[in-house]
Amino acid sequence: MTERDDAGWDYRSVAPDWVSPDVDLRTDVAHSARVYDYVLGGKDNFPADRAAAGEFVKSLPNLSTSMRANRNFMVRTARVLAAKHGIRQFLDIGTGLPTAPNLHEVAQKVAPESRIVYVDNDPIVLVHARALLTSTPEGRTAYLDADLHNPEGILESEQLRETLDLSQPVAVSLIAIVHFIADDTVVQDLIDRIMRPLPAGSVLALSTTTADSAPEEVHAGEAAYKANGIPLIARDKSTVERFFHEMELLDPGVVLVHHWHPDDEAAALDDAHVYMYGGVARKP
Repeated sequence: MTERDDAGWDYRSVAPDWVSPDVDLRTDVAHSARVYDYVLGGKDNFPADRAAAGEFVKSLPNLSTSMRANRNFMVRTARVLAAKHGIRQFLDIGTGLPTAPNLHEVAQKVAPESRIVYVDNDPIVLVHARALLTSTPEGRTAYLDADLHNPEGILESEQLRETLDLSQPVAVSLIAIVHFIADDTVVQDLIDRIMRPLPAGSVLALSTTTADSAPEEVHAGEAAYKANGIPLIARDKSTVERFFHEMELLDPGVVLVHHWHPDDEAAALDDAHVYMYGGVARKP
């Protein structure tokens, strides 16, 4: 059966040749990546995602502002790491649907030779992965259909080994993904298993939901997400800081994402409208 949304768009008709025609997009169930896409004004979502987003916004009236602030945090981390820290390799786990500018576009604008591996396990991201493979001639991009819960599978994959040189520093991005894992010890274990094999000078950029900035809204939002089948947990600053243990936090540390090397747009945001902490740390 062909997957179509209520506007008649056939998602399988745009799938890359290497995507199985039997891929199940689970269009009847809300998915975090598609909800994110809808709130940001994208087209790659279905009625279940739009209905869930409507419920979330009732509790989180500034959800779109916070999501955009988080996306812009990703953009700024990629730019700063490429321009100021000389990073030329990026591993983006939990990529989500392509949204311009994508990480490789930001990094390769600074350094065209940059190499990027995108990782996600959402079938609709796989369908649209071709948009993530538009590298500069000097650099390279790859897409890996894999799960954060299997770090070894990611790091040992053929796609990654052919794209990245693991003897050189790698910037790992975990943007808006660990808040879907409720157990702090599981999150820490996954981070350690990803970062441990990487060389000194490698970097972790992470963002995750917090209720510190707007407690009532975010706790109501947590309940709304869970009611729609999407687990979400908000963490306080000290918990997020612990995820960077044994690494050196770069200035300004763990902050609401719009405070991390802010541009004019970020600097104008109200703290109460941003529900995300972010930080970047270097492996010594």
